[in-house]
Amino acid sequence: MFEDIDNINQEVEKFQSNSLEEIEQFRISYLGKKGKITLLFGAFKEVPVDQKKEFGKQLNILKNNCQEKINSLKSKLSTNSNSSKSNTDYTIPGQPMNFGSRHPITLIRDRITNIFSQIGFSISEGPEIEDDWHNFTALNFPKEHPARDMQDTFFIQDEIALRTHTSSVQVRVMENNQPPIRTISPGRVYRNEAISARAHCFFHQIEGLYIDKDVSFADMKKTLLYFTKSMFGNEAKIRLRPSYFPFTEPSAEVDVSCTICNGKGCNVCKYSGWLEIMGCGMVDPNVLENCNIDPDVYSGYAFGMGVERIAQLIYQVNDLRLYSENDWRFLKQFSSETF
Repeated sequence: MFEDIDNINQEVEKFQSNSLEEIEQFRISYLGKKGKITLLFGAFKEVPVDQKKEFGKQLNILKNNCQEKINSLKSKLSTNSNSSKSNTDYTIPGQPMNFGSRHPITLIRDRITNIFSQIGFSISEGPEIEDDWHNFTALNFPKEHPARDMQDTFFIQDEIALRTHTSSVQVRVMENNQPPIRTISPGRVYRNEAISARAHCFFHQIEGLYIDKDVSFADMKKTLLYFTKSMFGNEAKIRLRPSYFPFTEPSAEVDVSCTICNGKGCNVCKYSGWLEIMGCGMVDPNVLENCNIDPDVYSGYAFGMGVERIAQLIYQVNDLRLYSENDWRFLKQFSSETF
């Protein structure tokens, strides 16, 4: 019997394994119900009385050695397994993702262009650095004309400046295309003005142009009414007030019924019930001639609006500086906006 204990003890000491399945099989083989050590406990009754004490002592030592061996191998496996894994705790809740959003000016610009695209207007773009011809002269701004003083200009060098309006794009379109012409020109423009809540040195415009035979002021009014109702709702109304622009004659300012008070009068519309949104007019014959279009055959209308102005009416943001300060707290408010 004692010889069996010595043999099993040697087997236990020699056993090594890197497999959890082999370790478990080893445990069953020696400590299971029919294991070698368990069977020795069953044979305890056959041991002579004078040897029972020593036999029991050796048998318990064998059992403990076997259990310690098993625990040691399992612990070693667990340590190696943990050391090969990442220290990342995947049970910790993840940090929320901050999704970006489109800029409010971009949202309004796209909404405006989509409205005009639905009625056949194409989109034209041009350079932001313009020469005097495209920015002023072709648009009926003669040299020394007082109308040039209406726009404070950033000059880069003589007769080269940052464009003051996207009408310069319309000149390029008329120079390179024959009527019918139906296009809008979105883009950034620059004016040498003091920055405040109501003015900025750069802003965004969308100007429209339609040239064809027998185009009338009534056609322009109908187009602008369609745009207004599409932008501000079917209840919106417009009114046209006489005005002056060098490149259109006759010219008008377009007002829309206040979207806040529905024309009843409030502090936003200064209790007039109306808000100015754009300028418009019939294209001056001199402009058509400058672009090699016969004014005796063709006529047309033009209009222009500030994107920031429309955004102000839609979002009720009264400080223009907020649009260009890149303040995340401001911009994230538009993350759910889609048009």
